[in-house]
Amino acid sequence: MSFEHFIGIDIAKAKFDVALGIQGDVLQFKNDTSGHAELRQHLPKPGTCLIVMEATGGYEKSLAVDLVDQGHVVAVVNPRQVRDFATAMNILAKTDKIDARVIARFGQVVRPRSIAIANKKQDELDQLVTRRRQLIATRTAEKNRQGQTTSKVVRKSIQRSLDALNKDIRRIDVEIAKLVDSDDDWKSRLELLKSTPGVGDVLATTLVAELPELGTLNRNQISALVGVVPFNRDSGTLRGKRSIFGGRSAVRSALYMAALSAQKWNPAIKRFAKRLKSQAKPTKVVLVACMRKILITLDTMVKTNSKWENLIQNA
Repeated sequence: MSFEHFIGIDIAKAKFDVALGIQGDVLQFKNDTSGHAELRQHLPKPGTCLIVMEATGGYEKSLAVDLVDQGHVVAVVNPRQVRDFATAMNILAKTDKIDARVIARFGQVVRPRSIAIANKKQDELDQLVTRRRQLIATRTAEKNRQGQTTSKVVRKSIQRSLDALNKDIRRIDVEIAKLVDSDDDWKSRLELLKSTPGVGDVLATTLVAELPELGTLNRNQISALVGVVPFNRDSGTLRGKRSIFGGRSAVRSALYMAALSAQKWNPAIKRFAKRLKSQAKPTKVVLVACMRKILITLDTMVKTNSKWENLIQNA
């Protein structure tokens, strides 16, 4: 897309600074509903500007959703990328106003990918899935502690905590199911994804909530977005080991568990993994390759609106 303006937003918990262009004014607003409404009055016409903001632990979410709902093109970027860009530009000073201008310039030079069209329901689903993941992590930690303690009092205390966590997880699962059922597109997408052997509720819901771009990008783009593309480590005559990093870790974690299951129960993935193992590929390399193949298959299914059985038959 061609843009006339590049807007940089540096967000904190209570406020955010907005650079209205590379050399434009820098304004400050409260990070609440009234501040979001005030910002909209100073922005150019939707579609004429690229608005770039850093991912700041969730403080950017409500503003990003609000701006996208208004028709603006918004990109949420990794703060490390912006800081590296500033260092490369020899911008060593760091204030909120300077950061906002750096983010605007980063948008102009790099043209980061815009986020998919979002809405308040999408944000709600994202938060529910994130909360479920947090509860699962806490439950795992408590189970590990329970297995290590010999005190009856402590074991009972941990068991009470586990009972409460299990109850809360079931409650979150019910709310996720209700929210997905309330949206016909989500419901049909969930059924489509779950037609794949090895893909269950957790991965399908995570993809719907945290990867709305599924079905809109090519195989290389979607793989890079999730972070299942091995990066080269070569320099001169050195040939380093390829590795994956970055991307959406929550989606990658869910894909990891799905790949373990798919190697046993999904015929196509099972054959694929067996072929790689016969070539003496390391176990982790095989697993990552299976993760990528599952992701690309699911992306194709959403893109063509085809269930797994139909896709395999036509392959």
